[in-house]
Amino acid sequence: MISDIWNWLSTSEHWHGPDGVPVHLKEHLQYSLAALLIAAAIALPLGMLIGHTGRGSFVVVAIANSFRALPTVGLLTYFVVLISPHIHSTGSATYLIPSEIVLVLLAIPSMLTNTYAGINAVDPAVRDAARGMGMRGGQMLRQVELPNALPLIFSGVRSSFLQVIATATITAYVSLGGLGRYLIDGLAQQDYPQMASGAVLVALLALLADLLLALVQRYTVSRGITGRYSRRRIPDAAEQQALLTARTTA
Repeated sequence: MISDIWNWLSTSEHWHGPDGVPVHLKEHLQYSLAALLIAAAIALPLGMLIGHTGRGSFVVVAIANSFRALPTVGLLTYFVVLISPHIHSTGSATYLIPSEIVLVLLAIPSMLTNTYAGINAVDPAVRDAARGMGMRGGQMLRQVELPNALPLIFSGVRSSFLQVIATATITAYVSLGGLGRYLIDGLAQQDYPQMASGAVLVALLALLADLLLALVQRYTVSRGITGRYSRRRIPDAAEQQALLTARTTA
């Protein structure tokens, strides 16, 4: 099977034309990024608000538990039947909007729970110190709580992005594009090397996306929070005296 996958991936005709890998890769990224950005616009502000005020935490638990239990294929079929007849378009929007709704619902829980947990977990002593410096609620959220919560927030974003990339293959189930085309078409044609190659491409895309977000996280989160700073050992008294003696006798 490994040799069959390699042969399929190394065949030039699979990398050119309207059904080539670059075209479906671009479609897959477009679906995934759109869902991630919409979910972030909903989940991040809501998670920060709930974590900052401490009110409505039951909403986080309810959304996380309910959305994670949703059957994605069944939900996609339901939204297609419910929404598509009301979309007056001859293009891909007929099935794209229901697909994006499903992906957004899938992406929200991880970002919402991690954002809430990160803001809520800030040391109360840090909050008291911020209040003592005269910071108001909004200033405390932006300058104190959010920077301290960034590692957990990034973790939620990365988890959501991986889930969306893996699940965006279902868009091919409703005749859209993306890397899921290789899975659906391969199953219909009983072309198992094509199916396996599509799965490999999705896995590689997820790994690359996670590495990219990890790189962004590395240069965004403060080094004081992550511990990535130079720890220089302070010489003890005997070493300091020896260095002083060496300098005076030089």
